[in-house]
Amino acid sequence: MQTTARPMHAELGLSAEQAVALYRTMLLARAIDERQWILQRQGRQAFVISCQGHEAAQVGSAAALRRGVDLMLPYYRDLAAVLAFGATPRDALLEALSRADGPWSGGRQMPSHFGSKALRILTSSSSVGSQIPHAVGAALAARHRGEASVAIAYFGDGATSKADFHEGANFAAIHKLPVILFCEDNGLAISLPLERQMPVARVADRAPAYGMPGVVVDGTEVLAVYRATAEAAERARRGEGPTLIDALCVRLTPHSSDDDHFRYRGRDVVAAERTRDPLPRYRGYLIEHGLLDEGRDQQLRAEVTAEIEQALEAALAAAAPDPGTALQHVFAETPRS
Repeated sequence: MQTTARPMHAELGLSAEQAVALYRTMLLARAIDERQWILQRQGRQAFVISCQGHEAAQVGSAAALRRGVDLMLPYYRDLAAVLAFGATPRDALLEALSRADGPWSGGRQMPSHFGSKALRILTSSSSVGSQIPHAVGAALAARHRGEASVAIAYFGDGATSKADFHEGANFAAIHKLPVILFCEDNGLAISLPLERQMPVARVADRAPAYGMPGVVVDGTEVLAVYRATAEAAERARRGEGPTLIDALCVRLTPHSSDDDHFRYRGRDVVAAERTRDPLPRYRGYLIEHGLLDEGRDQQLRAEVTAEIEQALEAALAAAAPDPGTALQHVFAETPRS
């Protein structure tokens, strides 16, 4: 007897509710991102580095890990990943507007410098790729403490040309550390295309030099990313060492709010990449398998909009940092006698 193949979310052990929750997080990230562009153009936010086009890679990978156990080391494009790990729109907007109550830096960092001890998200610096050896060190520390955690380091394809990547990959592989090296590969290091960054065809081709698997996955397909990350995490927990995941993404915006990508990307190329937008792709999957309909989709979008409006109202009303605290945590402070 011929049987009908199970939907992919069911194969992965995800319930209908969990499958839809992935979509909601992707919607939430997109909506916050779009609002930040408006705030920046209004002069209220200093800077935006967008996650648009990367939502499936970020949400799928983060959802495959264990919140409260595993460690995340994001890079500046990872709004959707930190939301999937438990951050809130209010957190994001307080930091975007540099408010004193911002939970990641209290207004001391540019937007998109994520970090939360409670959520096990380690803050990265602005220097490209520096979070990679930090993730390796965190994984080594977790092993010494007897913790069963996996550390995931996110980065773009350009970061794999930095010494941080190679040193981190080498050390993690030698010591078989529980690390996932997750490349959000949109084919551009700001404006430099992949073929001018490296002599190999794919970022994953770098993995064999370090004796680790290099896995290529469609970064616009959230369930495919979930599968690849879950497999890498299980491999790490078995003591088999790191995995390099090369998630092929699409960057739907300029590199940042200070960039004009039409100077190095044709308008036809940008328009063509819109066809790979991960949100309508996953929406189509959910509708096809009876997990979503137009009414529920509109309801989710309305919920997301209301959540962001409430968070933005709170962030706009929040106090700016006290200028008198500007040098705290910058210079050593001598206690008064």
